[in-house]
Amino acid sequence: MKNKNLEYLIDDFLAQVERATNLLEGRFGKKCILRLWRENAIPQRGEILDGINYELHGVGCRVYFPEMCVDFDYGPNERVDGFDVWRLYIYACEAPLRHPKYVDEDALKRDFHEYVSLGKVERVLDSMSNLYFKKQVDW
Repeated sequence: MKNKNLEYLIDDFLAQVERATNLLEGRFGKKCILRLWRENAIPQRGEILDGINYELHGVGCRVYFPEMCVDFDYGPNERVDGFDVWRLYIYACEAPLRHPKYVDEDALKRDFHEYVSLGKVERVLDSMSNLYFKKQVDW
């Protein structure tokens, strides 16, 4: 199965996470700013740039762009390229014109679980993370 809709959603989500974490890195010097918050070096929520805000939660972050919000969790070793069904669903609802199929959470769950079973993504075993990552292709 090659599910172009799901691949597009994952790639779009990860592109927005990369956009967000690049802005965080530009503002705070790090893509993963959880430790800064936990050490009281930065507030839990604030402004990155004019009109772009962040809000830290648990092991993740929400970045509010003028046109949408992207909510992601930091992965093991401060990775920012992880995703799960819930994060993808929330993102699809933020961009329903780009991802109309996946504003139906059940449709997303079905396709995602099939994708996992086909080995397209992998879960990194870590007690703090339920995230999946795109498999690295060795050429």
